[in-house]
Amino acid sequence: MQTLQTAAVASTATNAPTRPVFTTRQFSVRNPAFSELSIRNLVFKADPRHSSKGEIPGNGLIEAGAIIRIGRKVLIDEDRFFEWVESQQGTR
Repeated sequence: MQTLQTAAVASTATNAPTRPVFTTRQFSVRNPAFSELSIRNLVFKADPRHSSKGEIPGNGLIEAGAIIRIGRKVLIDEDRFFEWVESQQGTR
């Protein structure tokens, strides 16, 4: 009986609250102001890239921690994405 109680306490201690993380499709369904294609475009432009005019810096989503890549899967951290959106208000 003691071991079951200990196991129950240990399992509840490891179930920390998770962050709201979504795929590009799930994110666009949850936030219709952002289409799936616009989210994919923002993800593509998050990395620095090279062009004939030199290096183009990323848009800052990676530095903000809004994009999580696991293999080929791309996940969007909703809280950090909207923090990044708010930070963009004064940059242009």
